[in-house]
Amino acid sequence: VQLQASGGGLVEAGGSLRLSCATSGRTGTSYAMGWFRQAPGKEREFVAAISWFGSASHYADAVKDRFTISRGNAKNTVYLQMNSLKPEDTAVYYCAADPTLRHDTVVVNASEYDYWGQGTQVTVSS
Repeated sequence: VQLQASGGGLVEAGGSLRLSCATSGRTGTSYAMGWFRQAPGKEREFVAAISWFGSASHYADAVKDRFTISRGNAKNTVYLQMNSLKPEDTAVYYCAADPTLRHDTVVVNASEYDYWGQGTQVTVSS
């Protein structure tokens, strides 16, 4: 399974970006998906997660009410809409996929994800 993340860039504080993560390589498998981020000198941290059905989601407190995670109709693409960006949101953002039969479950622990994308840089200037 391959994950391709895109959509990062440089934006001013208060601006918006939308990240995308497309999965490919294995069909017929359901995945819970998540976004994580890692800032320089810091550990990777959870940002948001969504269930296979898209009916359940969960957010880190730091991004709640500013970020929205969603899935495309084909379920093989996940988006992260980021609004009201702050300089502290600056990081490399990674998407991850967890093969699961639990279609309404979100996964927030990085250790439970089997597949990871390459990361996309988000830089928010003050």
